[in-house]
Amino acid sequence: MCGIVGLFLKDSRLEPQLGQLLSDMLITMTDRGPDSAGLAIYGSATDGKAKVTIQSAKPDIDFSDLERDLAEAGLPARVAVKSTHAVVAVAGARLADVRAVLAAIRPDVRIMGAGDSVEIYKEVGLPKDVVARFDVRSMSGSHGIGHTRMATESAVTTLGAHPFSTGSDQCLVHNGSLSNHNNLRRELIREGIAFETQNDTEVAAAYLTAEMAKGKDLGQALTGALDDLDGFFTFVVGTKSGFGVVRDPIACKPAVMAETDRYVAFGSEYRALVNLPDIESARIWEPEPATVYFWDHQKAA
Repeated sequence: MCGIVGLFLKDSRLEPQLGQLLSDMLITMTDRGPDSAGLAIYGSATDGKAKVTIQSAKPDIDFSDLERDLAEAGLPARVAVKSTHAVVAVAGARLADVRAVLAAIRPDVRIMGAGDSVEIYKEVGLPKDVVARFDVRSMSGSHGIGHTRMATESAVTTLGAHPFSTGSDQCLVHNGSLSNHNNLRRELIREGIAFETQNDTEVAAAYLTAEMAKGKDLGQALTGALDDLDGFFTFVVGTKSGFGVVRDPIACKPAVMAETDRYVAFGSEYRALVNLPDIESARIWEPEPATVYFWDHQKAA
């Protein structure tokens, strides 16, 4: 049992409140998963710049003089530290170089996510503590997703927490369990995708990354997941401009959605949505089984 939340803002005037609203939604879901928690926030992209969110179990050591050491390795960057995480801002053309340089100069650092706009923060602990640790309430953005985990099949670790990100500006949170993730992982490895964990959710994220690399948009990739992924799942997915939801054909995992002219929201339970603006006038519904729901700031669904 895990808790999922998501918020996609149609009204840009709400963007300064994204962190606050998403934090409250996630904390409400604490009893669905007290082991670990995480959030992905999609903020404003900066022309020509990209950012990489990294994590360290020894931040005092790994983040010390990191800007200097990156520059000496030929990768100029700005580093903003937040507790056990840091956001490394680099020229967009150098994004592909970050992983190799970090592996050389900070081999114990782990990459949580990368892209033009996404920042991902996740740690072991209660949602309220994770939110406070990373000052999520102060963050602004256009959309975000969050997860609070009750581990059932793998260890309670930072890397095992959600969201999982396997592609640029892509991430996924999941409630459920996949039965064919081992076979699918082997297929994706043959396609050149690397994995950090044995978690089935990372496989689902990588599947979507691989499908979108073939030219599909998020909605099309989620449609394919209904045929190619076996098990019980509710997914909420973010991309640079998109937000998607899908449940498996049995849809045994709880889910509820709300939509107004200002936002689209998702919660594992309705109580996650009750403090959203104008929720009393929202259209409320339970997403149908085997049905893809997809919104995108750049185009119609």
